Amino acid sequence: MIDSHCHLDSPRYDEDRTALLERAWAAGVREILSIGIGDGPDTMHQALEISREYADRPDLPKIWASAGVHPHEARLADEAACAKLDKLLQEPEVLACGEIGLDYFYDHSPRDEQKAVFARQMQIAAGRRKPIIIHCRASQNTTDAWDDTLAMLKALWAPTGLGGILHCFSGEQRHADQAMDLGFLISFAGNVTFPKAQTIRDAAAAVPLDRMLIETDAPFLAPVPNRGKRNEPGWVKEVAVAIAALQGLEPEEIAHRTAANFRAFFHVESTSS
Repeated sequence: MIDSHCHLDSPRYDEDRTALLERAWAAGVREILSIGIGDGPDTMHQALEISREYADRPDLPKIWASAGVHPHEARLADEAACAKLDKLLQEPEVLACGEIGLDYFYDHSPRDEQKAVFARQMQIAAGRRKPIIIHCRASQNTTDAWDDTLAMLKALWAPTGLGGILHCFSGEQRHADQAMDLGFLISFAGNVTFPKAQTIRDAAAAVPLDRMLIETDAPFLAPVPNRGKRNEPGWVKEVAVAIAALQGLEPEEIAHRTAANFRAFFHVESTSS
């Protein structure tokens, strides 16, 4: 399996990061994409540092990295932050720019500022020919952020042909369809197991398997039966089990196919057995 979205640089892992990776390996996780947003631009490099720290450990999952400014911290994305992002995207271990996008649920940064920073990061990623990882969360009982995100992707990103990933998909099936038309993969996280998440399950049942990824978003969104606990990469297996039930397949098939999708999309070869 590949956990396509995990925050390994979270301070919640500082005491047992190696043990956590050992558990992931034992669970069958062979690669992890560690998302490089940190707690803002000043720490977006930490995912790359973790990737390099564990690079010589063949008994642990291969760790890739990304880099980006989360919409929560859009107000902090000054020119220094943009220059740092541009530099990080040149590193071979950094596969993508992200997670970037729009969050209208919390509105930690003004929406106009979120849009401007989203557009700027797409420009930087395009310059470095790196795909993007999208965070999108709408305000309650609306699809406002989804509508704005997809409009921006169609206008500003689709012409690059680089595609990307809709991380922790929580929209409606029509949003997934529009994104796939723009060259995006759809990634499902532990919330697909939550009892009230029927809209997400409906999408997971409908998205073609060759356009799908699985993730944990750890340390957040621990899947049932571990909901409420600190999430970890090894629990991506529960996402595979849930998707398998929805698709009428075996969990091993979901694990194999989503791992193959990841490697094909990012043009990386399998690094471990």
